[in-house]
Amino acid sequence: MVDEHAATTAVDRDSRTVVREEELHRLLAAVGPPRPGTRRKDALLTVVGMPGAGKTTLAEAVADRFAADGGRVLRADCSPSETDLAFSCLHQLLRPIRKDIDALPPRQREALHTAFGLTERGEAPDPMLIGIAVLTMLSDRAAEQPLLLVVDDAQWADSASVDALSFAARRLADEPVTLLVATRDSALRGLVAREPAVTLEPLGRGAAERLLDLQPQVPTGLTRVRVLGQAEGNPLALVELARAAAYSDDATRAADGPLPVTDRLERLYAGRLAALPEGTRRAVVRLAAVDTEDPSLAVLSWLPDIADPVWAPAEEAGLVRRGAGRLRHGHPLSRLAVYHAAPAEERRAAHLELAELFRGQDPDRHAWHLAAATVGVSARVSAVLEDSADRARHRSGFAAAAHMLERAADLHPDRGQSTRLLGAATRTAVLTGRLDLVERLAARTRAGTDDPTAAAYAALQVGRLMALTTSHSAAFGQLMRSAAALADRAPGPALEALAAAAVVRFYSGDVTQLHEIERLLTRTSAHPGHVYGEREKLLAGWVGSVARPEAAEPHLALRLPALAARAREEPETLTLLAVAAWLLDETELAARTFDDAFASWTSHGPLPDGLGGVAALAYLEQGRWARAQTACTELAAVASRAGLDHASACAAATEALLRALRGDLAGARSRARYALSLVDPRESRSVLALAHRALGTAATAEGDHETAYRHYRAVFDDQGHPAHYHLSYPVLPELAASAAREGRQQEATRIVDGVEESLADAGLLAPRRTALVRLSRAVLAPADEAERHFTAALETPVLGRRPFERAQALLAYGEWLRRRRRIADARPPLIEAEAVFRQLAAQPWVARAQSELRAAGTRSGTAAPDALAALTPQQQQIVRLAALGLTNREVAEKLYLSPRTVSSHLYRAFPKLGITSRAQLRDVVEGTVSGADAETGRQRPPLSAPEGS
Repeated sequence: MVDEHAATTAVDRDSRTVVREEELHRLLAAVGPPRPGTRRKDALLTVVGMPGAGKTTLAEAVADRFAADGGRVLRADCSPSETDLAFSCLHQLLRPIRKDIDALPPRQREALHTAFGLTERGEAPDPMLIGIAVLTMLSDRAAEQPLLLVVDDAQWADSASVDALSFAARRLADEPVTLLVATRDSALRGLVAREPAVTLEPLGRGAAERLLDLQPQVPTGLTRVRVLGQAEGNPLALVELARAAAYSDDATRAADGPLPVTDRLERLYAGRLAALPEGTRRAVVRLAAVDTEDPSLAVLSWLPDIADPVWAPAEEAGLVRRGAGRLRHGHPLSRLAVYHAAPAEERRAAHLELAELFRGQDPDRHAWHLAAATVGVSARVSAVLEDSADRARHRSGFAAAAHMLERAADLHPDRGQSTRLLGAATRTAVLTGRLDLVERLAARTRAGTDDPTAAAYAALQVGRLMALTTSHSAAFGQLMRSAAALADRAPGPALEALAAAAVVRFYSGDVTQLHEIERLLTRTSAHPGHVYGEREKLLAGWVGSVARPEAAEPHLALRLPALAARAREEPETLTLLAVAAWLLDETELAARTFDDAFASWTSHGPLPDGLGGVAALAYLEQGRWARAQTACTELAAVASRAGLDHASACAAATEALLRALRGDLAGARSRARYALSLVDPRESRSVLALAHRALGTAATAEGDHETAYRHYRAVFDDQGHPAHYHLSYPVLPELAASAAREGRQQEATRIVDGVEESLADAGLLAPRRTALVRLSRAVLAPADEAERHFTAALETPVLGRRPFERAQALLAYGEWLRRRRRIADARPPLIEAEAVFRQLAAQPWVARAQSELRAAGTRSGTAAPDALAALTPQQQQIVRLAALGLTNREVAEKLYLSPRTVSSHLYRAFPKLGITSRAQLRDVVEGTVSGADAETGRQRPPLSAPEGS
């Protein structure tokens, strides 16, 4: 017998060239160590091809060579039966090094224990914490020897494992770790690179001929022609059809016309199964019913022993393989073919026996096999599945939980209970980020119920997820239809729909959406049968504030501190209140409330929470830029894992602004353009405003005021109105400054006039907007009027709560005074501005302020440039946290990096800082570390404490 490995990989014993030699060499080069002077190899490699193309063969050959060269291989073989078992693929992959879990930091250890069901049920772990735990494990193990992770048949991997592995894969650049993924699905979310490393195309005629010549019994004549024609270049089909031809001429006869390759092969496997002795056939069917992740001892106690002669006929037929103490199917396709070819009663009997085998040992596998064995309906089995779904949810296995709930709904005899379970499945599916799954479950819910409330609530779930994508018009329509359907009978869900619609309104900035929200909100509030509870009252006020913050009731702002104090243990409510506070220009309260929300929410959830992403903007305005960067990193990680382009764009645009302010101009442009590439600017004016503000800031930092004006101008429409009802206004002074330098005062003045005319209707937002108008007037007005605008703006308390905005105003005022030769008057505002810029590490503005101070005959407040100026933004974050005494593991956990990556950044940062040891960090960053202390709210421990690994 010649197996697929001998037929499709490496050079055979006679040194003949094999059909996949080129692809094999490419993969071997990719997983090997980089040559001196070359860039780091990609951490994620993918092999994509149809069934039987040779993916498994190549993966095994690469793994064998990697191990022979001294590396460690971890492997997971995914199967359809495991797709709905949360973390089954990850557990299989890490099982050989599971003892390493005990060495993880406590929060990471607890997260993995919970994910793998190794501990009592507790708080659902943060999916990103699971990802960082995997990353830490791999980083620690790779310190001993290089690692190769092989995930075969990844199209069947469970979503929770895919999420964790994709999170880790994006952060393996500095690690001797490679993830090799073999899959049929070239669009597998998260685990497939933009361009597959290897795509296995059908073999050409010459390669197919050579493969047939390698077979034990080489087909000839008309039989050979038929094999070549029907196999269509598929290596496995060539091998299997050649084998069939050796046993029977019927195997290559196609009297009923050509069939798809997989159908032909399944027919071949079914024929082999039928030809087996009864005992062997029963054993093979049992093996086909087993999950590859099922505990081996339990399975082996149920199956015939590996050495039992009963397996010999199946091995001879190519249905199983035995070796190295392992019993496996001859090929994943053979398992599928055997399973489906077996009589249904025989399959169900096998599942029932497995269910009994796992009773009391593994409740989830017991539930799944019990469901597979059940015909018709059963309230008891439905309840068992619902319990299993609940456990999966608590392990953050949301895709598995949704599928189990759907199956539980199918099994329940009561239609009302079935609708309830389908609704729960739909809500749970939202947390997977898979819109297609949510839409399918919602459609099933609507089709299976006469309850309009249940149907509308299911549609609401679709809209909630759509709101995080780029389809804002479609999302808004979906949410408003749901809200309208619920308005007269279910005020709570109706307000939830309106709250989600208000989020879309913020993202899109569409004024027509505002009118629709206000109209339906009035209708819902005015319904005589509705008596709002506290939650409904808060939601109603929140919807109005988000949709039109200028119209927010003054008493809402006054009540926000008390509401936040009462909601201290309710993170979802705290997030709502923090968003409202930020929109109403209560920046300090917003940042403080976001802090409380994140501190009490041990798991931030697998998806962005409404407008929770604006936390980064609140921290930025408050001057806590390191915390803002962390918030951007967290949002980007969640959005990328869930495949939510709009959330990714929001994170990238905000990060672009941060990078521009810090002087990383190339990085700012890259992130801003990336953000704009993900959205339609007409549908997402929020991203448009942030990205162009970042691009304008980068141009200003370089002194390119023409380009700066062009980008700032894009934040306002053709008529000069703000493109976004909230995010356009902070750009106003910079727009005016660049316009003044480029001779565009008239156009800028028209825009400023329009904003000033709107101040009467600005409500609680009037103070800040007034200050922004004053600053704009100061650079556009005649010289005899400018000073009163500067002083009026600087006397406004709202600027004092935004250090960078105030420092910009002080710098502009100092520049204006110096140019009028009022040197003594110019020095104080310039000194104050330079100190703030230095503390924030806003390098372009530090340089500009210091230049003005030198022109005013005064030295800056520091004798040397900022010690962190030469570092990248990520290096600055790491250095600041390390200076607070955090170990590499603690820094890695906060920034969602591996400990090795943190160590690598510190290694590269030390020469830039002119230091040689960790103990010197505090002294070097003393001038800026106070800002970091304020952000963390913690005392700095002695830096002499030993470093933890």
